[in-house]
Parts: sequence; C-alpha cells; structure tokens
Amino acid sequence: MKNLSYARIYKSQEYLASLGTISYRSLFGSYSLTVGDTVFAMVADGELYLRACEQSVQYCVKHSPVWLTFMKRGRPVILNYYQVNDALWRNHPQLVSLSRYSLDAAVKEKQTRVSQHRLRELPNISFHLETLLSEAGINDENTLRTLGAQMCWLKLLQINPSLTVKILYALEGAISGIHEAALPTVRRRELVEWVSSLKPEPGY
Repeated sequence: MKNLSYARIYKSQEYLASLGTISYRSLFGSYSLTVGDTVFAMVADGELYLRACEQSVQYCVKHSPVWLTFMKRGRPVILNYYQVNDALWRNHPQLVSLSRYSLDAAVKEKQTRVSQHRLRELPNISFHLETLLSEAGINDENTLRTLGAQMCWLKLLQINPSLTVKILYALEGAISGIHEAALPTVRRRELVEWVSSLKPEPGY
C-alpha cells in the first residue's frame, strides 16, 4: 500500500505542478501534500484527498465524495478531505482548479488562525454537537465558517443518518451569531427545501 501511495504522490506532483513545488511527509500513517509549508491535500491508501473548502461545496454536494476517515479510540473520525475519484483525475482542468481552491483556502485559514474560537462559544453549539462536529473533522469556528452550515450538516449526516433539519438551523444560527429560533423564516424555508432536494426521487 505504501508503494501505491508513493505512486499517487508522484502523479499528484506531476498533475498539480502548476500550484508550485509539492512536497510530502508522513502524517498519521498517511502523507500530507504541501506547497510551501501549507497542507492542501492528503494521500492515504494510494488515494488523493483534497482539502474541502467553501469553493468546493458545489462539487462535493453534486458528487457525494468519499471522505478521508481514520479510527480514533475505536471510532471513525472524518477528516476535512474528499477523495479524488477516477472521473476527476480524467478532468485535469477541474482537478487543478479544485486543488487551487484547497491551497488558497488553507493559506487563508493559516492567516486567520489567531482569531479562532472554540465552537462551544458560538450560539446553539452544545457540548454534544461540538463533539459530533469534531468527529466530522470540524474543530474550530474558522472551519465551520469556511465550509458553511450545509456542508457541515452533510458531513454530520454521514456519521448520523437520522440527523434532523434542526441541527442545520443550529449550524446556520451559529455562523450568523444568533439563536436558531431567530433564523429568518425565508432562510428556514430555503434550508428545508435544500434538504428535501437531497432525497432520491422515488424509484431510484
């Protein structure tokens, strides 16, 4: 599996050369890919995973990607990286574009890290919800804001398929700085319609 990962690293360096010099190092049994000193991707078990960000939301919602996951104390923890599948490898311009989004977002996050707060300090974020978010790879306010309420809710949904729209309201309110009950009716309706649009059509 290590040889597969090295092959994937070298392929990534070749395909994404326009981003700059891509270095790698061992990290948690996988490999992090960096430009400069900024991590924007991971290689694990022979697969490339890009760092999710606000600009990649549309792609992730449309393609329901596989998220990088590792076991921590016997429980799966989903990291904020999505797998590059065969179709994306074949679409070189889109792969480069999404990779650049990942790199730019990672650079921006490093620049604003000093202003991060614990999630518990935000409205609607209980200890339980903070724990769930952490298991989904969302550990701070900056990541929550960067991904947005909908992307975060989708990641939580992978851990808990019975997740309710109320949690989506809570996340939206946390980002807006208000209690979920104070969310505007129009925004609530938009979120409900979005959740409904994710359900497969009958017969599929």
